[in-house]
Amino acid sequence: MKNLIVAIDGPAGSGKSTIAKLLAKKYDLTYIDTGAMYRMITLYLLENNIDINDLKEVERVLNTVNLDMQGDKFYLDNVDVSTKIREKRINDNVSKVASIKIVRSNLVDLQRKISNNKDVILDGRDVGTVIFPNAQVKIFLIASPEERARRRYNEFLEKKTEITYDEVLKSIKERDHIDSTRDESPFVKADDAIELDSTNLTIEEVINFISKEIEKAKWTTHD
Repeated sequence: MKNLIVAIDGPAGSGKSTIAKLLAKKYDLTYIDTGAMYRMITLYLLENNIDINDLKEVERVLNTVNLDMQGDKFYLDNVDVSTKIREKRINDNVSKVASIKIVRSNLVDLQRKISNNKDVILDGRDVGTVIFPNAQVKIFLIASPEERARRRYNEFLEKKTEITYDEVLKSIKERDHIDSTRDESPFVKADDAIELDSTNLTIEEVINFISKEIEKAKWTTHD
């Protein structure tokens, strides 16, 4: 019996985390938010004034910091940072941190260990290309930059964060550029991934589409 692995990759604001959480509940999968892990490392570096170019210090952090996920809660050294990791300062810096080779290799190893012997769903930028290239279900979830910015802007409004739509759109485009041009695991669509444009789709429509792919995979995975 093989374990089922569902990989959802996509740019910032494409809705992949929301979709992954809902599918995890629907199919009783272990949800691993890879993006949150990079956000926690980013938060630690920022709050401790660590220069991301100081690779020895970054490596020390990776070897000593403790990351934990419990449902929708994220813990950094046993402190709940679920709200902090969604702040604008993290959005503005996480792509830079995620482009550091030692950070990616360390977290990829951790993501694989967490996934061992479980049916899992992961979302990120390189799940289907680097972390689990043999995942049975690979979805490349996209949306226009304008629509993704609108979604993120609404999230900020709900949190009463003072920011303009244009600022969010600029940040989205900058993150797209950094993620797609970085040397280490650049953000690209896996050759065998199914591309799904969610710009004009409802959450329910996206869930239904991916559910069909999961159902097909389950027949071959757990037979």
